[in-house]
Amino acid sequence: MHTTLRVNLGERSYDLFFGSGLHAAVRARIEEARAAGRKVAVVTDANLAAAQGAALDAMTGDAPRLVLPAGESTKCLGELGRVWDFLAVNRLDRSSLLVAAGGGVIGDLAGFAAASYLRGIPFIQVPTTLLAMVDSSVGGKTGINLSSGKNLVGAFHQPHAVYIDIALLGTLPPREFAAGMAEVIKYGLLGDAELFARLEREPLTPASGDLAEVVRRCCATKARIVEADERETAAEGGRALLNLGHTFGHAIEQVTGYGAYLHGEAVAAGLCAAARLSQKLGYIGAAEVARVEAVVAAHALPTRLRSPLALPALVAAMGRDKKVRAGGLRFVVLRALGDSATQGGVDPALAEAAFREVGAE
Repeated sequence: MHTTLRVNLGERSYDLFFGSGLHAAVRARIEEARAAGRKVAVVTDANLAAAQGAALDAMTGDAPRLVLPAGESTKCLGELGRVWDFLAVNRLDRSSLLVAAGGGVIGDLAGFAAASYLRGIPFIQVPTTLLAMVDSSVGGKTGINLSSGKNLVGAFHQPHAVYIDIALLGTLPPREFAAGMAEVIKYGLLGDAELFARLEREPLTPASGDLAEVVRRCCATKARIVEADERETAAEGGRALLNLGHTFGHAIEQVTGYGAYLHGEAVAAGLCAAARLSQKLGYIGAAEVARVEAVVAAHALPTRLRSPLALPALVAAMGRDKKVRAGGLRFVVLRALGDSATQGGVDPALAEAAFREVGAE
């Protein structure tokens, strides 16, 4: 049994399928494509292939499969070229179907390959990490990193479906589950005070009875935001709100070479920096900052940098952020816990002070 949630984007609309044990549903989608004469190929990573090999086989059968190294460093131009070559060797055409099975790295990379190969082919997402389930698999943002910055090259390319199988989290390492919780906390902070209060009462764990409900809740929030501002063009608010904590977090990832921190770990420290910036702007008080940090820490995430990073390098990385407009940074700030807004014209000294308070020097 599974439930669905529709992302309404006109001709680009698609369904999110939620359940436990969706192998047959994914396999049926693949066999339906093949029965129509369409080629199918799969991109995944080594960790998933090792931990969930049987599930992958059940879902994708004998479809050609490219297994890439795990980790953020895979989201690069070189590995993108490998995916393009894989698609070409297997003679995929514009009617073919690419299956992205993995975490956010695989979804972003394979999604961008689908967006750009033959100027665009269909793909579906099978997210296998908490972070990918609640965030990156939904909304059609695809791309890769450059040494100069995070996600600087990419395309909007909506999937044709997303299969969110909670059972796949059973082999997810604790550190990866915690990293996904950074995005769940983000959703609570940016616009769902009830969710944030639930996380305050008790940490969410793989054993929590409401895990599936929380995943769906986050997806529903993102779906509604994406529907209103698919390509992040709103002058204020809109899809940019989903970047709460990410301007700081992406800078941490870039400066540390996309390896020392998982994406969610960097975002967690970024959420704490964003809370401190919001305090400096007069929106929230010290008590609210402490509440943010307490929830982050309760979910085994860093509230500050593990070791000091050079502030000038972090500031330079922020200056290459995608949210820069007319040469100025826009930050997502908290007007209250559960209420966020975008804000330009922030005094750089305040952002730098917030970064110092989480460990920059």
